[in-house]
Amino acid sequence: MPRVKIHFLGAAGTVTGSKFYIETPQKNILIDCGMFQGVKELRELNWKDLPVEVSKIDTVLLTHGHLDHTGYLPRLLKEGFQGEILATAPTLAITEIILRDSAKIHEEEAEKANKEGYSKHDPALPFYTKKEAEKVIRCFKSIEENTWTSLSQDIRYRFKYNGHIIGSTFIEVDLYGKILVFSGDLGRKDDVLLRNPEKPEWADFLFVESTYGNKLHPGEDIEEKLIQLIHDTLYQKGTLIIPSFAVERLQVLMYILWKLYQKNRIPNIPIYVDSPMGNNVLSVFESFPNWHKLPMNEYYAICNHINIVTSYRETWEVIDNPHPKIVIAGSGMVTGGRVLTYLQQLIDYDTTSVVLVGFQAEGTRGRLLEEGAHEVKLFGKYYPVKAKIYGIESLSAHADQHELLDWMSEIKNIPEKVFLIHGEATAADTLRVKIQDTYSWKTHIPKLYEIIEILV
Repeated sequence: MPRVKIHFLGAAGTVTGSKFYIETPQKNILIDCGMFQGVKELRELNWKDLPVEVSKIDTVLLTHGHLDHTGYLPRLLKEGFQGEILATAPTLAITEIILRDSAKIHEEEAEKANKEGYSKHDPALPFYTKKEAEKVIRCFKSIEENTWTSLSQDIRYRFKYNGHIIGSTFIEVDLYGKILVFSGDLGRKDDVLLRNPEKPEWADFLFVESTYGNKLHPGEDIEEKLIQLIHDTLYQKGTLIIPSFAVERLQVLMYILWKLYQKNRIPNIPIYVDSPMGNNVLSVFESFPNWHKLPMNEYYAICNHINIVTSYRETWEVIDNPHPKIVIAGSGMVTGGRVLTYLQQLIDYDTTSVVLVGFQAEGTRGRLLEEGAHEVKLFGKYYPVKAKIYGIESLSAHADQHELLDWMSEIKNIPEKVFLIHGEATAADTLRVKIQDTYSWKTHIPKLYEIIEILV
């Protein structure tokens, strides 16, 4: 009877750094290859080699393109990986954009830190370079969704649509007749741009995200909240800053704001989208119309209505513009990107409003602002927070507790074990209890670097 080992190399006891290594007698597979984000203790793990023989990994399967699921790929190659990186075509398109963009940011931040001397490291080095990102991209191979693909005589896999962002999937791996299901990041029902997630029908071992395992998203009226914030911004002659994830969230915000203008519910206030990566992601929606619900005529109308910032010089022109405006800029957790420049210049004005529109991981600036920090550190200096901070949790692209439980509802068998991943301790433990109460399934919350052995 073959023995299979599962190594929890990330997203175990935390939300970020998704990496799950499946070691088998025939093939060795890595599910996702993400960076740790958030608290320093986690970020420092990115610089350490993985505690496995990377050269023995045959294949990487990606659930979707977000950085906390793909951002470690350049380091993986540096550590000796020589195999293929497989995912749906839109996921690889998104990953390509994200890796190139983050490599550029890594290089720029290292250069800035060295020039201004605010890093403890001498010299400060980029986590990876643009050249290393390009090397990864050459390993990409796209795979059709809903199609079983063989890796060896007794191992095959399949990608299944799960919403969240364009191209995103959950992965079913058939090992010697046992089905392992990796949820990836589950999207939500009735998303503005994406179809409803598909559901697994069989799972011998289930690996489920638990980001919002202890919460139900509020039934708030997103449009009304945005309308009120926009009217307040106009009244105060201020700036409404929305730090946004470049993939899906940014496009959703653009769509909602355009629709509000179309329905005459908001005036023609200038809207600026300042996210080079987000601009590139828009082209992915154009390239893969079957992966989303946005009609192309509306796509072009939105792009014509909203001001797309294309250079850093334009960023400063927007900042210096004294008129009321809305700025949507990356990144969503305020960990990097163009939004830092806007906050550096405008967060100490009481006419500024900041709206957080997604999950804010522990240790990120977004979490600090969400929790009411009186000051925030930007580019090595502290700035007082005089801006008003708001949150719109209903815009999250992650399923909440009810939606997670519903996603499991069509599984016909009783899984041998459910592993709760990609969640902070309280969220994972709350979901564990809920799964046991609802389904009576055996549930386990793995620790980072834990190894479990399963019989197949």
